[in-house]
Amino acid sequence: MIEGYNGGGLLVRFHSLVGFLPFPQLSPSHFCKERGKSLQDIAKGLPGSLISVKVIQVDEEHKKLIFSEKEAVWSKFSEQINVGDIFEARVGSIEDYGAFVHLRFPDGLYHLTGLVHVSEVSWDLVQDVRDILNEGDDVRVKIINIDRVKSRITLSIKQLEEDPLLETLDKVIPQDGSVGPDSLSTDNSSNIEPLPGLEAIFEELVREDGIDDVRINRQGFEKRVVSQDLQLWLSNSPAVNQKFTLLARAGRQVQEIQLTTTLDQEGIKKALQRVLERVP
Repeated sequence: MIEGYNGGGLLVRFHSLVGFLPFPQLSPSHFCKERGKSLQDIAKGLPGSLISVKVIQVDEEHKKLIFSEKEAVWSKFSEQINVGDIFEARVGSIEDYGAFVHLRFPDGLYHLTGLVHVSEVSWDLVQDVRDILNEGDDVRVKIINIDRVKSRITLSIKQLEEDPLLETLDKVIPQDGSVGPDSLSTDNSSNIEPLPGLEAIFEELVREDGIDDVRINRQGFEKRVVSQDLQLWLSNSPAVNQKFTLLARAGRQVQEIQLTTTLDQEGIKKALQRVLERVP
């Protein structure tokens, strides 16, 4: 039973004892149900309510008893979620490193909270999460990790959207070469400077059995920065004369790499995996 409140949290009676429930240990359902209200305004309406709590601290010497509603809710609802689940959610607090987002369950209440790291907010390069998200925004999120020991959920917004580079790849590096010189380089491909880290990968690739030659074919430029890190993947385009296409990107640059090999797609994937394990 909630008996009262003060500036830091709620006074909660458990049989003959009265303990304290700090505001950060409240279930997110209170904030989402009372959208736009301050903590003090929410607390004013809670005395007399019954809530489920978990004891998180007992100090007999100093007569201290601390409760958590958030931990009690985790015990009840965490077994209902799995990696890959998609939830309607609401943005709570926003930090420099990401946004804490409350998950909406089938009963219409927001029981659990997870973190969308800044790297999982958007395919665009995000300098400040606040440029993309605001407190109270309704979003869709995907669960990408659950740490049941530490009671933590990691979420992603961008993984519910198509990678914009993959969507527009044919526009970035069109097969007919019909783009202006500012966005596509096809002539003198030997003069194209490999993206940082690619040369070491090329050297290792040609050491793999079945791979005869690796060279940059063309280069394109995205309109926006998609990733600062080097990313490499095998195109789904079928081989032509034993030539497969790899695609590399970093920042705005996209480079098309031609791989001459007797390997099939599965063999190339395994070769790439071995190479990437050897290259720092």
